[in-house]
Amino acid sequence: MHSAEIAKIAEKIKEKPAPKRYIFIDAKIANKGSDGMLPREVTIKNEEIMLSPYACKSADAGEREAKEEPCPIRTDFQRDRDRIIHCNSFRRLKHKTQVFLIPKSDHFRTRLTHTLEVAQIARTIARALRLNEDLTEAVALGHDLGHTPFGHDGERTLNQLYGNFKHYEQSLRLVEVVERDGKGLNLTPQVKDGILCHTNKTAQTLEGVVVKLSDKIAYINHDIEDAIRAGVLREEDLPKEATDLLGHTKSQRITSLVTSIIENSADKPEVSYSPDIAKAHDLLRSFMFENVYYSAAATSEKDKACRVVEYLYGHYCKNPNEMPPLYTRLADEYGVERAVCDYISGMTDDFAVDQFRELFIPQPWT
Repeated sequence: MHSAEIAKIAEKIKEKPAPKRYIFIDAKIANKGSDGMLPREVTIKNEEIMLSPYACKSADAGEREAKEEPCPIRTDFQRDRDRIIHCNSFRRLKHKTQVFLIPKSDHFRTRLTHTLEVAQIARTIARALRLNEDLTEAVALGHDLGHTPFGHDGERTLNQLYGNFKHYEQSLRLVEVVERDGKGLNLTPQVKDGILCHTNKTAQTLEGVVVKLSDKIAYINHDIEDAIRAGVLREEDLPKEATDLLGHTKSQRITSLVTSIIENSADKPEVSYSPDIAKAHDLLRSFMFENVYYSAAATSEKDKACRVVEYLYGHYCKNPNEMPPLYTRLADEYGVERAVCDYISGMTDDFAVDQFRELFIPQPWT
């Protein structure tokens, strides 16, 4: 094409007015009408065109418990995602154990870095399957908010003491009751369902199912890397039947698992692996439970961690007024033991140790 023709085309483009969508006036979006749409409305309209018929679209987001005016910019699922990121429980995940208790190296995973890896994997799958990426991300970021200090050891201890404590149920309780000084985050039903069902149940949405699968993909593979770094196992110790199919590096294994889900689930009303990949995944997971999660290196401080949680639970049940005001109010409404579980499960590893030291270890004279 000659330069003169290019110049003519450029001039025509300049002459043609840009389509008017929306404008900002005094921090409010105006000019909503036949010629313009709010950003939230544009997103909802685009979802109808682009997303799979099996996706949960933002237009179908369920009612919040407390009715709110819609955000002009964000969909309900985007709003939920932002509320989770900005809540106290999300920030505390950075100092909570993933597998190895209070690791000295900055390169070991914490509950926060695990959550971010789950969100990345889940978004990749959701986008490829044309599911709702915003809903998927909100569920992924909120799925572990209720985890205790000291990982599953802390969870098991509270379960033994209280009688019925599960981290996924606590995650739901946090977003419904505890966060925002006892007001809760007022999330949509689909996000709360995905959070609750990420471990033992099947979510009502495919986006929730994607998070459940992504959670396992993330923790199995990053825990292998952390276990190798800790000297608990070597790459060659992994079951050959699984690694020959999935790959011999973390990246290869994650790619194999994600690819299988996408290829096996595209344009279908369910999300799953192909049978051979599912078998390899389950073999690798069983290997990790037997050789890492219950290994001496991962559990060497387990009894001490459990004792910290046990002593704190006993102390605050006897002295509930020593908890912060939020938890004393929760104790009045839901009972002391329930509020103590809320308080302890929200602690980071370091804070729990500090509280134990302050309460039970004699302090030196200065």
